[in-house]
Amino acid sequence: MANRALIKFSSHLKEIRMHLCQQSVESQGLREFINKYYVTLKKQNPELPILIRECSGIEPKIWARFEFGKEKSASVSGLGAEQILNAFSKLTTK
Repeated sequence: MANRALIKFSSHLKEIRMHLCQQSVESQGLREFINKYYVTLKKQNPELPILIRECSGIEPKIWARFEFGKEKSASVSGLGAEQILNAFSKLTTK
């Protein structure tokens, strides 16, 4: 799959966080993203902490933390798994 090449992150990235609701329709795409891409993410980035935080009723969001504590985030409410993969690609470039 061509999208799998996009999952290798640069060494400037220090942490990824995903916040989602376990049941909401808005978080459905992020849940699918985790089911579809988490294993590949972890295999291609074994040293990178990938945190998944679930909480009822929150807006689904992805966060990238870089060197020196710099963070970027993006709302992924209502997006599909492939759209979230593209959002990760944009978010994780410095």
